[in-house]
Amino acid sequence: MIVAVLLLAAALLQPDRPAPLGLRMGARPDVPAYVLRVPLPPSERAVDLPAIAGPEDASRPLVVIDPGHGGHDPGASGAGGLKEAQLTLALGRALRDELVRRARVRVALTRDGERFLALEERYGLARRLDADLFISIHADAAAEAGARGASLYTLSERASDAVAARLAARENRADTINGVQLREQPGEVAAILLDLSRRQTFERSAAFARLVVREGANAIRFRAEPLKSAAFVVLKAPDVPSVLFESGYISNADDAARLTDPAARARFAAAFARAIEAYFARVRG
Repeated sequence: MIVAVLLLAAALLQPDRPAPLGLRMGARPDVPAYVLRVPLPPSERAVDLPAIAGPEDASRPLVVIDPGHGGHDPGASGAGGLKEAQLTLALGRALRDELVRRARVRVALTRDGERFLALEERYGLARRLDADLFISIHADAAAEAGARGASLYTLSERASDAVAARLAARENRADTINGVQLREQPGEVAAILLDLSRRQTFERSAAFARLVVREGANAIRFRAEPLKSAAFVVLKAPDVPSVLFESGYISNADDAARLTDPAARARFAAAFARAIEAYFARVRG
């Protein structure tokens, strides 16, 4: 039986060889198509917790900044060889440094170099650190010459528009094998508690996104409708308010020039820092 399964798997995984009769997609309309799924064992590597910068007072809120992509996953590509992973790391460091300078919150980066992290590892780090806010930073690329400007995404199982759906699908493919689905705890009470936690998390995520748009109105070039939602895996922590910031289109020359300009990065960092401080002033009273 095991030998037969292995032979079948080998045939299905070789695109140049025809699949066995009856297993081809659409081979016979009256025969159901089958998908062979091979569960992978959990990764044995333990992701080290990042260093926390800022005040030593553990009662201060903790913000975890997640520069998207990295390592063998460079992300989107732009003019002049600009890579999304390089850009997001530069933006993440700029925001971290600004928050450390203002000394009102603690801050950590999921990566401070060119290492790869799976999507669930990214928000997993935030949960392990007991973070109060999670900010994932990305940049997009598009074939349309007019695509430009930044957007803020919060989690929704239903995308706010076709662009949001396309973007979420692309980002979620960063580690398809390691993708994760939230599993609700068994039991009616546990399910209710989890649902309440998610609702509060969604509401706080949306509130923070609105503050970023407000504080960044004169510092960040947003799209005409900057607030969006989509099913990003990296935003699926049920108990950590999270946003994904699409900083712009590196395929657009104007956006790319702005995103690589140190002065523009400083304005971005200051705007986000103001929004973060305003957010915690609200939720902590």
